[in-house]
Amino acid sequence: MTDIEPRPTPVETVPTTTTPAPGSVTAIVTGILDDAHKLLRQQMEMLKAEVKEDFRRSKTAAEFGGLGIVMLTVGTLGLITALAYFLHEHYQYSMWASWGITGGLIFIGGAILAATSYILLERFNPLPDKTFHALKENLTWKTSP
Repeated sequence: MTDIEPRPTPVETVPTTTTPAPGSVTAIVTGILDDAHKLLRQQMEMLKAEVKEDFRRSKTAAEFGGLGIVMLTVGTLGLITALAYFLHEHYQYSMWASWGITGGLIFIGGAILAATSYILLERFNPLPDKTFHALKENLTWKTSP
């Protein structure tokens, strides 16, 4: 004899993850670990974004600074030459004295600029302060009762 009723097809069981009960210790620990993982991921994203922004600003500043230095160099060489010839012709200094005075003035200006640059670089902190401050704040909040 043949069966008139269709045979039931076997149901495939998909393994499911068990979720702990809402008030259990396992649920609390799992929640804390998930929150810590999420916080760490957010801190890393914030660090990456801040570093990218710092690099973008540094790149733009370097581009303008490089062009400025080239133009300043050419202009300064022209002014140095003009000043030396002016001192020679107008004040009747010998040519070597005119160039010596001009060179001395440029040397003093360069020394002042180099000292200023050194002071500015001493104050510069390349670390991403905002991210580390936020991470420190989050860690103290998590560890404080």
